[in-house]
Amino acid sequence: MKISFSWLKDYLNVSLPIDKISEVLTDTGLEVEGVETVESVKGGLKGVIVGEVMSCEQHPNADKLKKTTVDVGAESLLEIVCGAPNVVKGQKVLVATVGTIIYLENDESFKIKKSKIRGEISAGMICAEDELGLGKSHDGILALPQDAHVGMPAAEYLKITNDSVIEIGLTPNRTDAMCHIGVARDLRAGLLRQDIQTTLKFPSIDSFAVENTKRIIPVKIEGKDACGQYLGLTISGVEVKDSPDWLKTKLSAIGLSSVNNIVDVTNFVLHETGHPLHAFDADEIAGDKIIIKTLDAGTKFVTLDEKERELHQDDLMICDAEKPLCIAGVFGGLTSGVSENTKAVFLESAWFNPVSVRKTARRHGLNTDASFRYERGVDPEMTLFAIKRAALLILEVAGGKVSSEIEKDIVQEFVPAKVQMTYARINALLGQNIETTAIKEILESLDIIVSNENEDSFEVTIPTYRVDVTREADVVEEILRIYGFNNIELPKRMSFSITPNNYLPSDLRSRMNHYIAARGYFEIQNNSLTKGGYYDSYESLPKEGRVEILNPLSSDLNVLTQSLLFGMMEVVERNINHKTPDLKLVEFGKNYFKAEKGFVENEVLCLALSGNYNSESWSSKQNVSSFFNLKGDVIELLSKFGVSIQQEKPHTSDLLDEGIELFSQKLSIVKMGKASQKVSGQFGVSQPVYFAEINWSSFEKVHLRSKTAFQPIAKFPSVRRDLALLLNKGVKYSDLYLAGMKNAKGILKEINLFDVYEGKNLPENKKSYALSFKLQDENKTLNDKLIEKTMARLVSVFEKEFGSSLR
Repeated sequence: MKISFSWLKDYLNVSLPIDKISEVLTDTGLEVEGVETVESVKGGLKGVIVGEVMSCEQHPNADKLKKTTVDVGAESLLEIVCGAPNVVKGQKVLVATVGTIIYLENDESFKIKKSKIRGEISAGMICAEDELGLGKSHDGILALPQDAHVGMPAAEYLKITNDSVIEIGLTPNRTDAMCHIGVARDLRAGLLRQDIQTTLKFPSIDSFAVENTKRIIPVKIEGKDACGQYLGLTISGVEVKDSPDWLKTKLSAIGLSSVNNIVDVTNFVLHETGHPLHAFDADEIAGDKIIIKTLDAGTKFVTLDEKERELHQDDLMICDAEKPLCIAGVFGGLTSGVSENTKAVFLESAWFNPVSVRKTARRHGLNTDASFRYERGVDPEMTLFAIKRAALLILEVAGGKVSSEIEKDIVQEFVPAKVQMTYARINALLGQNIETTAIKEILESLDIIVSNENEDSFEVTIPTYRVDVTREADVVEEILRIYGFNNIELPKRMSFSITPNNYLPSDLRSRMNHYIAARGYFEIQNNSLTKGGYYDSYESLPKEGRVEILNPLSSDLNVLTQSLLFGMMEVVERNINHKTPDLKLVEFGKNYFKAEKGFVENEVLCLALSGNYNSESWSSKQNVSSFFNLKGDVIELLSKFGVSIQQEKPHTSDLLDEGIELFSQKLSIVKMGKASQKVSGQFGVSQPVYFAEINWSSFEKVHLRSKTAFQPIAKFPSVRRDLALLLNKGVKYSDLYLAGMKNAKGILKEINLFDVYEGKNLPENKKSYALSFKLQDENKTLNDKLIEKTMARLVSVFEKEFGSSLR
């Protein structure tokens, strides 16, 4: 969030430098992430001087150019060639001297140089207002009043100001600080804590008055659960035009573009008070009445961005007697807003239910300044002040008359929260004893009223603008952030208990992390909240099993993760887009599911490979990562920690292609495979991504139960035989592996797939697998007869069960 320092000083009398202000704000919990200098005119008119045209003659070599001499207060006159039709002798003008940078509207710029134009020297430029960013006119040079002082810098003459804009990283609960007055409140409290006396100055609304009641538009709330109060008034005879410079400057400093004087006022009050407002063209309100209600599902409504939206039955709408005008608290309608033809405005100020606004905004994919604040909770007591403040400003910048009383409908009373406090509990939560006088001074500086005080306890009344402070711990946090986190002393001794246990899970995880890192994997950590849309079309992740967030802040963060694969794919996509396609990733995390008996959390360790397995080197060739690279890494990892794989089964899933599932001690340990084309296509990833998910709970159980056993190295040699098989494309390696191990028990120790070929010179729908077989007997040396018999049996099994043939 951006806060203008000069704007902030409208409410707080403070003369401290910006770095000190930033320090105080950060100490109070409003973390300053950066400070930027903003100029009301780009470049600050550096090098532009007030000058006087001393002579003006026709250019000898150009009909449309003039040859002038200009006095800018220097030792000698400047010779300048000028093409403006209105330049004449005796004018006071603005001159960009040699070296001045001129900034154009399209973000381009150029430097003024001494040059020759059609053979005549030109050492500067007499400027039009658009060339300096002072306006849009290019009809001729900007002529100044005759009392302008020659030689005065243009920035000084025009009173060009620079501003410091503070970028604050707000936590979502601090809706009260999403405005200049809110930040001023916290800054005041922080300064008072440092014995720097200052006073908060609220804008006055005492001059607000109703001039007539010729245009009354009554309001009625029908959607009572979604709207607590609604206020409106009419201002007639307004003139919609450009805003005055002071208003444009305020908004421009925080990155807002000027629209017109009416809309700019509503934006100004929003960023001043934190309360959203909306201005309607009063002549577009049919029946001269406003009704706040919901409409039938499927109702069509065109918003300001010219998109037709289909309304949900729970979307709260601002309507007139005939039609909807605005999505309440979110976005205005295309035809009801203020335009250049507007002569009367209906001004709205309301309190809408945060949950209702949040759900509506997410349903329609809208995120506006108004919805951003409403969905976090605004001050219900600010509605009246904000509408009066905006009305006075509209009268100032657009003229007109207040032509109605403030029409209102209030269906919900807002009572300030009260919390019982004890000094003992405060000090216990803080971890340090603080004087009672300091506690009360801090609370009072935050507008928190202390009452019913005795020696040990007291009661506090929370201002309504602090919608996030409702509990004892919240009040203590308020005390702490103003007292200063840095002022809490660290204890000289820390006491804690350790439960005797031969095994610490954190130790296992740490050792595993080191081992995985040594194999070249990079640890990542994704948010446990993710986009529910990722799972919409996967049968293995049914919607009824999702753990959905009741009031998500974003449609991208509306469910808890059901599979870490999607977070991995986000990382893969991002790195590929940033030209880093070779990836080895590892992540510890949790999958969350909703079951009949409640919610389930499964902790998992996931690995992913994509791109080249090893980096480019003179000593070795780059190898593209394969399923077997990942499988080898997983088995090595498990083996390192005493978990041996005893069974392997095919794993069918719409998330993984050619997947397998590994078991140990009858527990499922790993599910792995290649990310399916559907998953890869969802993220626009064209290169294969291999993914493995280790069930951490099962892994820990097997790890704890496993006992290291030693056996002597076999005395008799092993024998390797290879087969090249032609197979149907539907046959999987895991099928061959299981069939082979089942039919050659005893001497068959390993089966390895070392080559796969599909394509040219093979029949349609066929592929070629090259398999190696390790044969060994611990008690004797194998002879050729037994070896050939075993291999013949394997070939026969593969032919009968899978229709294979030898190549």
